[in-house]
Amino acid sequence: MADSPYPELKKTHSMARVGRPWRDHKPPPSAPVWALIQGFGSYWALVAAVELGVFDALQSQPASAAEISAAIGASPRHLTHLLDALLTFGLLDRVHDRYELTETAERYLCRDSPASMAALVSIAPGPHDNWIRLVDTIRSGHVRHPIDDDPASFYGPLVTATFATQFRAAGRVGIALGWARRPGLRVLDLGAGRAPWAISVLEQSPGSHAVVNDLPGVAELAQETLRAHGVEDRSVVHAGSFHELQIDSASFDVVVLGHICRTEGDERARSLVARAAAGLAPGGQLILADYFADDQRKHNAFGVQMGLTMVASTQQGGILTYGQVRGWLHEVGLEHIRLLEPIGFNHVFVASAPQDRSS
Repeated sequence: MADSPYPELKKTHSMARVGRPWRDHKPPPSAPVWALIQGFGSYWALVAAVELGVFDALQSQPASAAEISAAIGASPRHLTHLLDALLTFGLLDRVHDRYELTETAERYLCRDSPASMAALVSIAPGPHDNWIRLVDTIRSGHVRHPIDDDPASFYGPLVTATFATQFRAAGRVGIALGWARRPGLRVLDLGAGRAPWAISVLEQSPGSHAVVNDLPGVAELAQETLRAHGVEDRSVVHAGSFHELQIDSASFDVVVLGHICRTEGDERARSLVARAAAGLAPGGQLILADYFADDQRKHNAFGVQMGLTMVASTQQGGILTYGQVRGWLHEVGLEHIRLLEPIGFNHVFVASAPQDRSS
């Protein structure tokens, strides 16, 4: 310690332990920074695992790295490193050199699982190149290649990948709202995708009918799914922008805005809520499902990060807060506003039109 400028300090007093001698607290850990850096590799490891079919290969029984490699056609050495990374993510387990799925992977990452998110993994972040160009987007205020330029090519695969999740959410909301006890509901589903919300109402409410809307190229997918669920004869599909669709005043018992408001920006989303509310019959319900951030935009990381995803890839989209949406619903005269969480991370506002719409 003779050469040390602080000879009175022992090695246990190093900066890594207690900070510089003139500071009275230990430096913060670098782990949050490393977690973000490694998040890049973690995401691409998951993409690789899904595309290689790792989870599907383990669906029937545990297997060794060599057996999985032979099944999917991969280098045993390289695949072993990927499998061990998946262990650290909590997606695989290993017992006596045999890998097996965790319950999370079995439910969400096998392609034929009813709750599968496998197809969503590569699509959910939006076009990957837009993240590489995020610094340019933030500097200029413009996305070089927004998904708005060719929406069908992006939203078509997206609504297919999200159908299982949204159908499950819609079904649970329907149970909570008692659609099965309310026959003959008239439904308007705006920006419907593959129409999980409309289909849920049609399946639960006897004698109900739906108007389903989405952009050309996506509306055809809705028609296909309505047919597959046997409810095509009780629905009408309109292709076009939900900002331009003619909505008959006070004509619908249920109007759905499912995961579309955060793509539109504040003013367009606010206008869309007003148009949807005007279409409600007395006592009708507006259902607004999305990923919301807390009002301080710092506690609900998932909602905030989904907003950043919109900034990276859309012309107007961004963060949507609970207070913001509740304010829009209140200002158009809706009442009995409540928030449901039918499945994790999926929040749904439900608000009712007054029985006397003249009030």
